Amino acid sequence: MKTNLLPLPRSLEEREGAFLLAPAAAIGYEGPASAREMAELLAEYLRPATGYALPVREGPAEIVLAQTAPDPEPDEAGFLSEAYALDVAPGGVRIEAATSWGLARGIQAFRQLLPAEIYAAEPRPGQAWEAPAVRVEDAPELRWRGLMLDSSRHFWGVDDVCRFVELLAQHRMNVFHWHLTDDQGWRVEIRKYPRLTEVGSVRRETLVGSLGAWPHRFDGTPYGGFYTQDDLRRVVAFAARRRVTVVPEIDMPGHMCAAIAAYPELGGGEWARPEVRTFWGISQHVLNMEESTLAFCKDVWSELMEIFPSRFLHIGGDEAPRREWEESRRAQELMAERGLTKPEQLQAWFTKELDAFFRSRGRRLLGWDEILEGGVDPSAAVACWRVGWKGWDYVNDAVRAGHDVVLAPTSHAYFDYYQDEPVAEEPLAIGGMLPLSKVYSFSPRLTAVPPEAARRVLGGQGQLWTEYIGTRDYLDYMAYPRASALAEVLWTPPERRRYADFLDRLAAHRARFAAQGVAARPRP
Repeated sequence: MKTNLLPLPRSLEEREGAFLLAPAAAIGYEGPASAREMAELLAEYLRPATGYALPVREGPAEIVLAQTAPDPEPDEAGFLSEAYALDVAPGGVRIEAATSWGLARGIQAFRQLLPAEIYAAEPRPGQAWEAPAVRVEDAPELRWRGLMLDSSRHFWGVDDVCRFVELLAQHRMNVFHWHLTDDQGWRVEIRKYPRLTEVGSVRRETLVGSLGAWPHRFDGTPYGGFYTQDDLRRVVAFAARRRVTVVPEIDMPGHMCAAIAAYPELGGGEWARPEVRTFWGISQHVLNMEESTLAFCKDVWSELMEIFPSRFLHIGGDEAPRREWEESRRAQELMAERGLTKPEQLQAWFTKELDAFFRSRGRRLLGWDEILEGGVDPSAAVACWRVGWKGWDYVNDAVRAGHDVVLAPTSHAYFDYYQDEPVAEEPLAIGGMLPLSKVYSFSPRLTAVPPEAARRVLGGQGQLWTEYIGTRDYLDYMAYPRASALAEVLWTPPERRRYADFLDRLAAHRARFAAQGVAARPRP
């Protein structure tokens, strides 16, 4: 029996024989309460397709999850060890790890050893639930391995978001970056500012077709939706059970038309009164840099800190035009009061103030790479997205300056791009070209900096901006299997990776997609 694990583990020894999961089997656990939690998760995973009500108990059983000590405090970036060992023999299965995070990764590897039908939501009678005998010793190459989902341009219900998290967890990814607000819709309830969702969550209509087509056409239909704070907590709990960290993003000071439509006093233009934006692209409207606006932003983040326990909070910071600040008499007065000489320094002031606020609350600021312009404390981390057309120098400079970095380049990780030529045969996309082979060719190691600086690369993530992605099947098609390739790039040591071997294992992985209704792109 071929194992076809994806991502490929660090060490895999295939042995003789197989383990047969029987209806009378049980799942045992050894160690702290978190080991029991993982055992219960595995039982929940196995129940739908097998129909087996596998009991969970402390001590010996046919399948044992062993955690050697209670989970320690996370590292400075919020991560724990994810190393695990998986032993499958005819007589039983043992998954062992130092942390519950490691057990969570071992569970996903074990699921992949069973027939693909194990991912089905309904019983599959007559199926033999065999797993080949193996010894796996595994740990990830990089700590941060994630996907970003944009819920502003198109809104995704809680069930769809949880499904998105489940799929990335199956690939042993561990970060869900959730883009919650933008010009086209504010999607998160903030109780102190109810108009953010009363006004900012609904746009009066939506662009039809490509932004590049002229004249623009619109559907004439209001579009909206937002998450209550209870909705957010449900997603956070779902992800936490799978040891996936949810990193929320509230993009500021640009991409804020929805917020300014709700509260015009936040706007950076003295006469501008934008509406919730109905089409895509970069808006000229930005927040003003008043102390009252900074207080508003701190209020928003204070409520979100009660919901999201992640070490990092993402402030966006990208694509914030300065025209309104250049033309605003009040902005010029603020610059003079703060000893600033250039409009871009207003954004640097804003970023530094939020960074200090986050640090005072035991959190860390993360932003797109524009936050480097004007300087920010080294404790702030940078999501580098412009590598594909800006080059690697600024990434190298960032790690030399002490910043942690998450690699999110347009060149290898923007899954809203087209996947193949001719594009006329592909679903409408934002542009660009990113075939599966190029995703797999991504190398997240820095070679032009000292080793201690290179270690500041936390990892990487794929981006799913949803201007043109409005249905679940469309999301599946754009995400997978490109996200599968990225998962392997971020998990597996580069010396172990071979694209031809990945494609062989992907063929089996597609059966797992089919079993759970994932409409992955069927080729290559």
